[in-house]
Amino acid sequence: MITLEDCIDFCGLTKEEVRAIAEHEHLPEVAACALAEYLLNQEHGPDKIRDMIVDDVRAAQARGESKRVRMLLHVLHHFLKAHPDALPLRHR
Repeated sequence: MITLEDCIDFCGLTKEEVRAIAEHEHLPEVAACALAEYLLNQEHGPDKIRDMIVDDVRAAQARGESKRVRMLLHVLHHFLKAHPDALPLRHR
């Protein structure tokens, strides 16, 4: 049987990155793994993942969830470090 951890390992993102996608897209984490794997292999797909995480940060800011904001900023930092092609052009 394939576990959620197997799916996370296969998709190429961390558990926290998958959770951010799941939250943004209102998907179960297993489905978010499939979406992540698909997007990572598409042109501009990493940009879409970056934008999802940024949207999650902004939503947490709007709700006043400072701990969540800090955690998501850490997730964003890790994602951009692992996928520098997702950096906005002005930051490359």
